[in-house]
Amino acid sequence: MTEPIPYRPDAACPLDGIRVLDLSRVVAGNMLSLLLADFGAEVIKIEAPGRGDSLREWNEDGIGVYWKVYARNKKSLTLDIRKPRGKEILQRLVAGSDVLIENFRPGVLERLGFSAEALHAINDKLVIVRLSGWGQTGPYSQRPGFGSLVEAISGFAAKNGFADKPPALPNLALADMVSGLHGAYATMIALREVETKQRRGQVIDLSLLEPMIAILGPDVAAYRVTGQVPPRSGNRASISAPRNVYLTRDGHYVALSASTQEMTERLFRVIGRPELIDDPRFRTNSDRLRNVEELDGIVGDFIGARDCADALAFFEQAEVTVGPVYDVSQIMDDRHIRERGVYVELPDPEMGRVPMHDVVPRLSDSPGAIRRPAPALGEHNDELLRSIGICADEQDHLRQQGVI
Repeated sequence: MTEPIPYRPDAACPLDGIRVLDLSRVVAGNMLSLLLADFGAEVIKIEAPGRGDSLREWNEDGIGVYWKVYARNKKSLTLDIRKPRGKEILQRLVAGSDVLIENFRPGVLERLGFSAEALHAINDKLVIVRLSGWGQTGPYSQRPGFGSLVEAISGFAAKNGFADKPPALPNLALADMVSGLHGAYATMIALREVETKQRRGQVIDLSLLEPMIAILGPDVAAYRVTGQVPPRSGNRASISAPRNVYLTRDGHYVALSASTQEMTERLFRVIGRPELIDDPRFRTNSDRLRNVEELDGIVGDFIGARDCADALAFFEQAEVTVGPVYDVSQIMDDRHIRERGVYVELPDPEMGRVPMHDVVPRLSDSPGAIRRPAPALGEHNDELLRSIGICADEQDHLRQQGVI
């Protein structure tokens, strides 16, 4: 195993000079601010004194691996914004910031005295990202906004899984991740407006629901055309065949997707069944979808007669789109992932070294960088409070009052 790479605190990045106040908790806001931080934005996590972001509590064997990954490149400031002195400090931070991210239930920020109007009265260039489960308006706006509920109501769970099994929720925070990605994109659009058109900062009403619906693409349009709710198709695709995972002789799985006519015909030839190209059961994609059970049987029998390594080598040589199904224990050993540097290992006091994904995406001339590890709770209190004129003695007083 190679030595861990060092953090790069002085790396120049394209978002240097952008200051982000992140008042959010758990996943979606942290995903959003991570993408900005990885490219140089100064992200300040505003955390409750003594507790911090709930993401800190997501542990594996007592180690907060989620926090280590999603809070990298950020700074931590403990601040109780429900107290008058905490409100005052936040106002001073807002005055010098470019973006504010929050995921309180709609209406809470207003009750705290930080409506969009109040924030823009302090800094009219501020971009305000309001994350919530269901959006700032509508009959569901006051409901709890957990991603699992969104994954259910969006239609995702109903189409995920196998036809003879219950609808399947994803086993990761999918709605939060998708929303965070949309949020980073929206934030850059809003910052661009401020920068190039000298407009005031705007409010981004970012729900978990709408990005999840957006990634489901034309489902509603397809239903309007057909009037049919398609059954869950497991690892098959509803729009092309063959596409599935197939068991090899030595007990591994490989994934195969022949989603174009050219690739399907190539597959039929290399498995020694060229006659299937003109077989009325498999001649067109529509034919193959109607006869997918028989098709999967043919492909599965061919793959099942071979060990995984042999099957992969055979199809790679034939330029057929097949790949291994990895679990997490195998991913980092893949030569492509290793040589691309998809994962990096960084120094860590608890783990010695902590592996995590490198900055995504890759920019040729202005790449991002991992400049600092995830912060301890309140690690940057002194630095950030001094930057707005609060000295050490005053900090001690604020600490005694539970403000920081």
